[in-house]
Amino acid sequence: MEPLLRIEDVSKRYPGFFLDRVSFSLAPGRVMGLIGKNGAGKSTTLKATLNMISPESGRVTMFGRDFFRHEKECRQRVGVVFGGTDFYPLKRLGAITAVTRRFYAQWDEEQYRAYLRRFSLEEGRKFKELSNGMKVKYLLALALSHHAELLILDEPTSGLDPVSREELLHLFRRIVRRENCAILFSTHITSDLDRCADDITYIRDGRVLQSADRESFLRSFDHLKTPGDTGPLTLEEIMLRTERSEWDDDAAL
Repeated sequence: MEPLLRIEDVSKRYPGFFLDRVSFSLAPGRVMGLIGKNGAGKSTTLKATLNMISPESGRVTMFGRDFFRHEKECRQRVGVVFGGTDFYPLKRLGAITAVTRRFYAQWDEEQYRAYLRRFSLEEGRKFKELSNGMKVKYLLALALSHHAELLILDEPTSGLDPVSREELLHLFRRIVRRENCAILFSTHITSDLDRCADDITYIRDGRVLQSADRESFLRSFDHLKTPGDTGPLTLEEIMLRTERSEWDDDAAL
C-alpha cells in the first residue's frame, strides 16, 4: 500500500541541535505516535515536514507527490493541529471559521456543523474562552471539515486533564475509521500511545532510533530487558532505559 506520507533523510541544523536524516512513512488508516523527550526533535520534524521551517536536505512525499513542489495542492488534503496554539484569542469561533473556509476548495459546511454539535462548540464564544481540550477539538473540527486525508498533530494532548486526553485519543481512532485518513501525532506522554497508536517512531537527539508497527517496535527493544522482566517493555520503560543508558555512557567518559 502506498504511504500517504513518506519522509526521507530530512535534516535541519540549529546552533546546538541537528535534525539528522530523519526518515519514516505512514500508511492510510494508521495512527503513528512520534515520541521522544522534550527537545529531541519532534516539533522540528513536523515543522520541516510541513515546510514551516526549510529543511536543508531530504524529501517529503505526500499522496505520492513531492510536497515541496506541490505544497499548495497537498495542503488542501492535510489538517494540522498544534497543541497550545493561541490562534486569535480575542476572535470568536465564527469569525475564525469564516476566514479558514476560504482557503479550502473542499470545505464541507454540513460536516463542520456536525462537528460543532459533536464537540459542543458554540461559534459565538471567543477562542480564549475555551478550555485547552475544547481548543484542540475546535482545531480538529476545522481540519476535518475540508476532508483532510492526513492529520498532523503536535502535542495535541499536552496540558489536558486525564478525562479530556482519553476522550481525544478515542476520537483519533474513530476519525481514522470513519474518515479513512491517517494521523501522525507527537507526544511525550507515552501512555497515550498504548491506547491508540498503530505505529511508533522514536526520535532521540535529532535521529530516528526506531520506526515500526507497535508490536515490532516493542520487540526491537528486548535487549533492554533485565532478568526480572517477563513481558514486553512498555513505551515508558523503553524511553527511560534508553535515556538512562545514554546517561551511563556520559558518566563513563
